[in-house]
Amino acid sequence: MTGFSRTDRVAQQIQRELAELVRLEINDPRVKLLTITGVEVANDYSHAKVFFTRLDGKQAEAQQGLERAGGFLRSKLAHSLKLRIMPQLHFVYDASVERGSRLSQLIDQAVAQDRENDSES
Repeated sequence: MTGFSRTDRVAQQIQRELAELVRLEINDPRVKLLTITGVEVANDYSHAKVFFTRLDGKQAEAQQGLERAGGFLRSKLAHSLKLRIMPQLHFVYDASVERGSRLSQLIDQAVAQDRENDSES
């Protein structure tokens, strides 16, 4: 059985480090209420897509805050991770959590409607 590839392990480490940095070291209020949901690192380690979500609907604001803090975050990552190449960080809004929440609401509505129809019969 093979383990995770090195790029997967690096991506997981970047995700953990970024979550801590955003939580503890970024003072920008636009960035405070977001969650880092995943990281994808290119095979050559030159770029990393950082996926984030923010449930209050201010994802454009959060994106701006992250882009502004990108150099600082990359610098801090370079000090904590011992990589020869530190990837450029690209921040991407992850709508999957929002979609999942919406689907859950729709399922709950359908179940409630089904119960109402059963009680009327």
